[in-house]
Amino acid sequence: MPGVSAGALLELCISTILSIFSGVFSKVFSWSKGTCGVTNSLVSDANSQSEQSKDLDVTTPTSVNYHFTRKCNYKCGFCFHTAKTSFVLPLEEAKKGLRLLKEAGMEKINFSGGEPFLHDRGDFLGKMVQYCKAELQLPSVSIVSNGSMIKEKWFQKYGDFLDILAISCDSFDDETNQMIGRCQGNKSHIENLFKIRSWCQQYKVAFKINSVINTFNVHEDMTEQINQLNPVRWKVFQCLLIDGENAGEEALREAERFVITDQQFQDFLDHHSAVSCLVPESNEKMRNSYLILDEYMRFLDCREGRKDPSRSILDVGVKDAISFSGFDEKMFLKRGGKYVWSKADMKLDW
Repeated sequence: MPGVSAGALLELCISTILSIFSGVFSKVFSWSKGTCGVTNSLVSDANSQSEQSKDLDVTTPTSVNYHFTRKCNYKCGFCFHTAKTSFVLPLEEAKKGLRLLKEAGMEKINFSGGEPFLHDRGDFLGKMVQYCKAELQLPSVSIVSNGSMIKEKWFQKYGDFLDILAISCDSFDDETNQMIGRCQGNKSHIENLFKIRSWCQQYKVAFKINSVINTFNVHEDMTEQINQLNPVRWKVFQCLLIDGENAGEEALREAERFVITDQQFQDFLDHHSAVSCLVPESNEKMRNSYLILDEYMRFLDCREGRKDPSRSILDVGVKDAISFSGFDEKMFLKRGGKYVWSKADMKLDW
């Protein structure tokens, strides 16, 4: 090139080459940034979808059994929720947990024990029943009791807020109930059962009976008495062993002598097949199909044949606690866990 020295020409060439490389590198880097942006976006979307999927997998606590006390005045030999503690949550803490459950989707609460009418002579229970129906406006509020501590004045005060009262009765023979431990002293469990049935009728509470079928009652014919009492449901359970409760070295009960075979249970069901309100629950159906909340408001996982507690819903919330419940929702539906459970929808002839 005329008038340009060789040194200047070399410097110009090097400058041009560097400029070209700089431009190419800039575009490559820009593309890389763009690609990373897309990748990050995809990762973000994937994470979002994963979180949505997790939310869909979260169990809704549609029906919850709250065993708020373990203390009981009966000594049923097969009991699988025994008096291992005497703890009962303060009322306001219990209400807080009940509200958390309602916010998580609870439609039905069942209060049980132990004997739920034992604590504070049933007033603590009544206040929770009233809170769940009047303030939380739950479709269904129910209780399972042995019936021994129930007074008519309880119905007068709280009956309007209760949908279903289930009384446990395993036999219509007082001597059999004595052998099982379903008694207190010489009081007749059966006479009390009929008295409570009349109160349920009078105060418009749906009446239900629960029976545990075991070696002492497996051959009993209960057809006549069940038809006479005419419960909305007769829940018939097969005697179940739970390690640490009614089986094992640390258990407070030894229920092995009460256990019947699957065939014996089926024979009992067949013998009572004409009873239209009968709802059977074998060990297979029962074990993991209940959402059980203990006295500390911890969900109990029974998958390993024992009751392994989650952390309390009061500490970690319902979503985290329920993920450790081992709840089998399919079996819950299969066993008829969801039914017409509000007395307003039952159309009963009071």
